[in-house]
Amino acid sequence: MKNFKAAMQAHHIELKRNAVHTLQVNIGKRCNQACHHCHVESGPNRTENMTLDTVDRLLELLRHEPQIHTVDITGGAPELNPHFRYFVSEIRKINKNVIDRCNLTVFFEPHQDDTPEFLAAHGVQVVASLPCYKEDNVDAQRGKGVFGKSIAALQKLNSLGYGQSGTGLILNLVYNPVGEHLPPEQKSLEADYHAHLKDEFGIEFNQLFTITNMPIKRYAHMLERDGKMHDYMQLLFDNFNPQAAKNVMCTELLSIGWDGQIYDCDFNQMLDIPLNWKTRTIWDIASFSQAETEIAVASHCFGCTAGAGSSCGGALL
Repeated sequence: MKNFKAAMQAHHIELKRNAVHTLQVNIGKRCNQACHHCHVESGPNRTENMTLDTVDRLLELLRHEPQIHTVDITGGAPELNPHFRYFVSEIRKINKNVIDRCNLTVFFEPHQDDTPEFLAAHGVQVVASLPCYKEDNVDAQRGKGVFGKSIAALQKLNSLGYGQSGTGLILNLVYNPVGEHLPPEQKSLEADYHAHLKDEFGIEFNQLFTITNMPIKRYAHMLERDGKMHDYMQLLFDNFNPQAAKNVMCTELLSIGWDGQIYDCDFNQMLDIPLNWKTRTIWDIASFSQAETEIAVASHCFGCTAGAGSSCGGALL
């Protein structure tokens, strides 16, 4: 397996964390979907959920963290955590931005029909999964019937002002490849999404984020099963981009697991790659500013640095 640290050193790039501006919180692994590419291996049978004590500890820390301006809430389907709404409303009270990483179909689960209204009322930015604007591709990756529900959910969000000019309600979509290849150029694909979704369904949104499939967990199992892991890793290595490597998201982000463990990023979290520092849970620290600058890396980091780069906010270049 190619060595990521050696690749960085060959280009004289030193990966260090600066001030933490974004706290990404995995609030649980329970999800109403079980997507083929999921690096969390989330699904309906997962029981891991962040407790109220852990939520309150995070809120206690965040109240004294002026440099952290955004809390990015992920899952699973984060809305299925029983403390999701409390967490969101308390974060908004201290004037921090909230991102909800939403799979859209969760709105059709029991007791979730008013979730879009809750998100709109609290000014939550929605980052919604839609790996293609074609039904067959989406259902192949995410499950039968997912595309239809996703379209209906997007139309509901639009009706509340999401993606509409002047409302301040941000709706961003996420594309990830259906096959074993890198995402296409983000801006051109975004134009295709805008045109198709508007013409076919009357849907509007703000931005499209293109994200590379990470060769870990469920997607890695699929690659290994199909004998494609070596070729995929070679693709990532061959497309290593030093400019993208200089802009990776872990330089200003920390990731929090459902159990309060702290990681350099969401991908390291799922691989259980620990921090290069001693204080590894939210109960061991007085402030997130205690984070060491060194970042733990491994071969999966080639996924963030291939081509135009990949982050939770889309392409890096």
